[in-house]
Amino acid sequence: MKKLFKNLCIAGSLLLSACQQDHMVGQKDDLITKLDHALERGEVQYHHMKNLLPETRFPKTYHASEDRLETSGSGWWCSGFYPGSLLYLYDQNGDEALLSEAERIMEVLEKEKYNTTTHDLGFMMFCSFGNALEIAPKEAYRDILVQSAQSLSTRFDETTGVIKSWDSKEGDYLVIIDNMMNLELLFWATQETGDSTYYNIAITHADNTIKNHFREDYSSYHVVNYNPKTGTVNQKRTAQGYSDDSAWARGQAWGLYGYIVMYRFTNDQKYLDQAVNIAEFVLNHPNMPDDKIPYWDFDAPNIPDALRDSSAGAILASALLELSQYVGQEKSDRYISDAESMLASLASSEYLAEPNTNGGFLLKHGVGHIPENTEVDTPLTYGDYYFIEAIKRYKALK
Repeated sequence: MKKLFKNLCIAGSLLLSACQQDHMVGQKDDLITKLDHALERGEVQYHHMKNLLPETRFPKTYHASEDRLETSGSGWWCSGFYPGSLLYLYDQNGDEALLSEAERIMEVLEKEKYNTTTHDLGFMMFCSFGNALEIAPKEAYRDILVQSAQSLSTRFDETTGVIKSWDSKEGDYLVIIDNMMNLELLFWATQETGDSTYYNIAITHADNTIKNHFREDYSSYHVVNYNPKTGTVNQKRTAQGYSDDSAWARGQAWGLYGYIVMYRFTNDQKYLDQAVNIAEFVLNHPNMPDDKIPYWDFDAPNIPDALRDSSAGAILASALLELSQYVGQEKSDRYISDAESMLASLASSEYLAEPNTNGGFLLKHGVGHIPENTEVDTPLTYGDYYFIEAIKRYKALK
């Protein structure tokens, strides 16, 4: 009788395990369906957006109260995200009209390859021409990207050991955590040309950012002000977060993504360790909501009523999916699970725009710059870009 009972227990346990696995598979199938729906919505939205855009302008955000699409010129740091999103959508859905629009607007963007006044040429040129080189290559794209890397390199200074972010008054040398996202262009340039100068600049910048931007808990400051004559740090502060000592959500996402890219190109364990430590800070933060879409700042004073930032959630989801491929199974499963939660939230009606609304943007509820009261609870072009990228990465994994 005991043996029969034991066998029944084993059989029941196996059945329960099988049911649980079936349930998990079902949940993942449901998420894939939602994400496919989000991509279809993206196709509708970006057709709507291209019809709203003036010929030489780029989407920046949308003001619902005025039903107004705000645009920028090609020199704005976000100009690469529109063609990048179009290319990602084309890659997933095969819509030739979106590819044609991406190629059209990249002709407007191309001149920025000579722009030496910005640190954001990675965002501007690699999210556009870099993706185009992979998805719908043309011979000219290589030279455009090499020139862009040369222009970006002019902002590196040997004394400070970092790439300058914002030009400012004499005596300041301002560097923001966002700058980590522009190093991928430099790594690509070394791979393409064999010139190690670009690689060495990226390494030096990343190492000094680890040294000077991060706190003991692996949260980061937004802005570090270096002394341009000595390379020492004059000040650590924030511009877009709640306070100098707070953890601005999108800043944490930029740092995480940036050090994952560093590991991808170098296989240096210290960069993987840095990325894992940032991920653990973010995911284990007591103010991380259950749906994994972070408040605009982890230390915002009015949590749980503080605004969420869908763009930070999108960047984190994409970053975690890549990070899951570089770590052991336990961490990998957890990072994928958290990314799934983020994607499921972003693909819900709370964040996904209705067709032909929202100025053509896919996501709602991004937060740009609360301290200056700009782009507050609005769509953001980079939110769309990293959401579509995260979907692309998730579908490739599954």
